[in-house]
Amino acid sequence: MSRGLLQPMHLLIMLAVVLIIFGPGKLPELGGSIGKAIRGFKKAMENGEKDVERPSEAKKVEGKAE
Repeated sequence: MSRGLLQPMHLLIMLAVVLIIFGPGKLPELGGSIGKAIRGFKKAMENGEKDVERPSEAKKVEGKAE
């Protein structure tokens, strides 16, 4: 058997605890808000990568303008 934190039995126990705490009615809402948060994080990461690339692009543009 694999040793690790996320074994199948652990995942089932965590799912049961989440169901008890939030109830089955709140799970779709909770899943949607988590999905929105992940999408927002990915967009922020993409924008951060673009911001990192911009200074090098700005140097190229400045060099052409002179």
